[in-house]
Amino acid sequence: MGRGDLTNAEWDRLESFLPRGGTRGGRWSDHRRVINGVLYRVRTGVQWRDLPERFGPWETVYKRHRRWSADGTWKMLLSRIQAAEDAAGRIDWDVSVDSTAVRAHQHAAGARRTPPRGSSKGARPGDEPGRSGASETGRPAGGGGQVGECLGRSRGGFTTKIHLVADGRCRLLAFILTPGHHGDGPQLEPVLEQISVPRTGVGRPRTRPDHVLADKAYTSRENRRYLRRRGIRHTIPERLDQQQHRRRRGSRGGRPTGFDSERYKKRNTVERAINRLKGFRAVATRYEKRAYIYLGTITLAALAIWLRT
Repeated sequence: MGRGDLTNAEWDRLESFLPRGGTRGGRWSDHRRVINGVLYRVRTGVQWRDLPERFGPWETVYKRHRRWSADGTWKMLLSRIQAAEDAAGRIDWDVSVDSTAVRAHQHAAGARRTPPRGSSKGARPGDEPGRSGASETGRPAGGGGQVGECLGRSRGGFTTKIHLVADGRCRLLAFILTPGHHGDGPQLEPVLEQISVPRTGVGRPRTRPDHVLADKAYTSRENRRYLRRRGIRHTIPERLDQQQHRRRRGSRGGRPTGFDSERYKKRNTVERAINRLKGFRAVATRYEKRAYIYLGTITLAALAIWLRT
């Protein structure tokens, strides 16, 4: 077993959820070897062609990663691990929200505006995404130029922004991508809507955290109304200009927002989660042209963090 590969305990947790084989009697290459190959690339950021020979043909590793990014297999594995952790009571539902900008490599530019939508060789209509692995149906939105592939120009240059929710143990519960120039505040609702931790038994997935911590970028009235509407307690500091505007309006300005400074100190968990995530070099720098493949890279990095925490 090489450095960074799945341990036996980690593999035992994943093995039962993986696809059994192709739809027409075909056989997958060894799942564990291929996943270790993808993990190696995500951890080191090397070009696919430079993968060590112990992982097998690089084309096999790359195509498996691309396919599982498209059909939701990586996301399914992450959901299963989150469900097991929640059932064991090991998720701290006091969550923190933030974003981080990721510099896009020059090779991330140049994707075709309209990506091919045809099925893979050997695919049949009705193949189950995330299980058969034969088709690439259900590909996430993209293919609309730079903005469609979540690329934009910001102060950091050519960037993609990751908006994420982290639990109290510095693990990602949900995340979305936007171009680098998009603001943080408008993404609070979309990223919280991505939280969905399945139950191991009967019941709907859990979608509502106990408490949300966020910085001043998320202090808009729309965000506070959204959180109150869902019954989510929150600790978000108010900007100085908002405080001054409320005082000028007098009684019409409403009551001051509550703020627990001691509880707010716990927001550092999201910063530590970002540090963990960017320990994977293929996440810290975006090399993928397609947003759905880069999202799969982030999902696999988050899965590794959940397995090893």
